[in-house]
Amino acid sequence: MEYTKDEILRYVEDEDVEFIRLQFTDMFGTMKNLAVTKGQLIKAMDNKCLFDGSLIEGFARIEESDMYLYPDLSTFVTFPWRPQTGKVARFICDIYRPDGVRSPGDPRYVLQKVLEEAKSMGYTFQVGPECEFFLFNTDENGNPTTETYEKAGYFDLAPLDTGENARRDMVLVLEDMGFEVVSSEHEKSPAQHEIDFMFDEGIKTADNIQTFRMAVKTIARRHGLHATFMPKPRNDLNGSGMHLNFSLEKDGRNVFYSEASEDGLSDEARYFIGGLMEHVDALTAITNPTVNSYKRLNPLTEKAPVYTAWSFTNRTALIRVPSNMKEHTRIDFRSPDSSANPYLALAVCLAAGLDGIKKKTEPQEPIEGNIYEMTKAQREASGIRSLPGSLHEAINALEKDKLIASVLGKHITEKFISAKRAEFSDYLAHVSQWEVDEYLYKI
Repeated sequence: MEYTKDEILRYVEDEDVEFIRLQFTDMFGTMKNLAVTKGQLIKAMDNKCLFDGSLIEGFARIEESDMYLYPDLSTFVTFPWRPQTGKVARFICDIYRPDGVRSPGDPRYVLQKVLEEAKSMGYTFQVGPECEFFLFNTDENGNPTTETYEKAGYFDLAPLDTGENARRDMVLVLEDMGFEVVSSEHEKSPAQHEIDFMFDEGIKTADNIQTFRMAVKTIARRHGLHATFMPKPRNDLNGSGMHLNFSLEKDGRNVFYSEASEDGLSDEARYFIGGLMEHVDALTAITNPTVNSYKRLNPLTEKAPVYTAWSFTNRTALIRVPSNMKEHTRIDFRSPDSSANPYLALAVCLAAGLDGIKKKTEPQEPIEGNIYEMTKAQREASGIRSLPGSLHEAINALEKDKLIASVLGKHITEKFISAKRAEFSDYLAHVSQWEVDEYLYKI
C-alpha cells in the first residue's frame, strides 16, 4: 500500500506508535535494523538516518562506512505481536552512500535493477514462494534444539500436529500485516510445516519473505518453540525447501500462457526455462548458499530436485510447469531453499530467464518419467545433469558465469565468493560426530 509522509505521521500519532524500526538486509539474507523513536520519524522519512556500513559484512569498507537508510514508505506496517500501547512499526529501507548513490552492497538494489530491466522489456515479474520450516522444541533455558515429540506427516492435524496452534497464530499475524495467506499445512516430516502466501510483484515478494521469516520465528518463540528454515536440520528428516513460482505479465496478461500452443506454454515461457537451465549451476550458489543446503540436495538421501530437467507433471524434475493452469501458468523452480537471500535469489533467477528470452534459448524436451529411476546413462542420453553437489562446486560455477556475476555486481560477487569459500573451508576443517562414530574405534 502506498502511504504519504503525512498519512504515516497521523497514523503514528493516532495509533500510539512509539518505536520505528528501519530494516534492511545484508548480503547473506539476514535482516538488520536501526530503531528510532517517533520523535525521529520525520528525520527518518527525510532519509537522514545513517549507520556504520563497515559493521555489516559486504556493505562497505571502514574508510567509506557512512551509509544512509532510505525508507520505502509502502512497507510501513506495525508489528501485531508487540505491545498495543507504545506500538512498534517498521519500514524496509534502501541503502545509499553519502553522495546519494545507491550502495552496491544492498541486495534490494540488485533485485530492483533486474526488475527495471524486465520493465524495459515490457514485463512485470510475479513470484509466489512456498516456504517450509521446522518447529522444534526449546530446552529449559529457551535455547533451540532439533527435538520434537510429534509424529505427524502430510496434512495431519492436532493432536498429531502439535504445532497447529502456533501455525494458526502465524497465519493470523501475517494477515494482520497485510499478507494474503493461501494455505498452511503440516509437511511430510515430524515438526515440518509450510505456509504459502499469495504471489506478488518481485520486490514485494522478496520483502514479504523477509517479513514472513521474522514473524514465523517470533510467533514460534511465543509458543515455546524454535522455528528454523535450515534446509536439512536432521539426518532422519526430510529437508525444507522454498520453491519459487515464476510468471511474467505484459499489459496485465500472463505471457507464459499461449492459447494457440498445444500444451498451453508460450515461447517466452520455454525460453525462460531455457535461461534458467543454462545458468542453473551458478544460480545454485545463490539459491542454495550454505554448506547445509547440499545435505538436502542429495538424491541418495531424499527425493531432492537435483536433476536438470523440466516437466509438466513430473515432480522429480528440477522445474515443473503445473498443467492446465491457462492464464495462471507458472514455472515452479524447485531447488531453492530458505537459507537464500530472497533479493539476490529472485534477481539472478529473473536475469537468467530474461537472458533466455533475449537469446531464445530452447530448453531440452520435457521429461515425464521418474528421473530417480533412470540410470546414469539414460539421464546422460536425455541431456540431464545434476546440480552442483557442494557449496564449493556451486561457487566455482558462479565465478565462471559472467551474466550472473554481472547481475550481482563486482562488489557483492567478490565479497560473497570470498565469504562462502571461507565457510566451506571451515566446514572441511571441522571434525563431525559422524567421523568420530565411524572411525574412532576402527582406526
